[in-house]
Amino acid sequence: MNSPALPAVAAAAATRGLVEISDVHKSFGQVEVLRGVSLTVEPGEVVVILGPSGSGKSTLLRTINHLEKVDAGHISVDGELVGYKARGGRLHELREKEILAQRTHIGMVFQNFNLFPHLTAVENIIEAPVYAQHRPHAQARARALELLERVGLSDKVDVYPRQLSGGQQQRVAIARALALDPKIVLFDEPTSALDPELVGEVLDVIRSLADSGTTLIVVTHEMGFARDVADRVVFMDQGQIVEEGTPLQIFGAPQHERTKAFLSKVIEPAFNL
Repeated sequence: MNSPALPAVAAAAATRGLVEISDVHKSFGQVEVLRGVSLTVEPGEVVVILGPSGSGKSTLLRTINHLEKVDAGHISVDGELVGYKARGGRLHELREKEILAQRTHIGMVFQNFNLFPHLTAVENIIEAPVYAQHRPHAQARARALELLERVGLSDKVDVYPRQLSGGQQQRVAIARALALDPKIVLFDEPTSALDPELVGEVLDVIRSLADSGTTLIVVTHEMGFARDVADRVVFMDQGQIVEEGTPLQIFGAPQHERTKAFLSKVIEPAFNL
């Protein structure tokens, strides 16, 4: 892959949690998954990304913390390029150590929890602050206990993942992402692996994060959550942003035929604003 061309990088933002995605392309072999995606997420904004399977939602999310390299375009958080540095008029990929350092500012919660099975709930949360950010163990543990209480799991401190329900595991995963004090938090379909009766407890935690002013980008199929919590809804299809707007605009009066067709299939007739 050729290095992406050097963009005109803006001065570092004065605010915390600004995400700028500029003309991002990504292919896997001959399949173009992202086709020139551009999106700006303001500090403290909650953006929910909707779309059919294969539309590029999760791939876009993974490019934001450089789990997937872009083929063209660029992404920045608070004015700092993600995964690259400018040198000689071109962008060159950072070393792995530098990329890992950047990821400590970008929390991510996955579909399948990704907890370490041999570590307790509190140990899972402590791991990254201690080893990636070199925080004192006692300080990291104190913060982990605060976060477990915040997500309603103060009674599960020394419990292993196998002893937790799916919803409880996902709440530990959210606490783990928050332990690094990230600028933004990415959620990749955080309820898709959960039994229906466990979805609500995870969405409630994400709602509380939204209320706290944390910048959130959420890929989800939970239409009610998108309607109630999002500041902005983005609809993707075939690797492009088709339409974006407030929940009222997208759910109440979508403009694009593809958006209308998608929503007509996923929203029950009783769904109202």
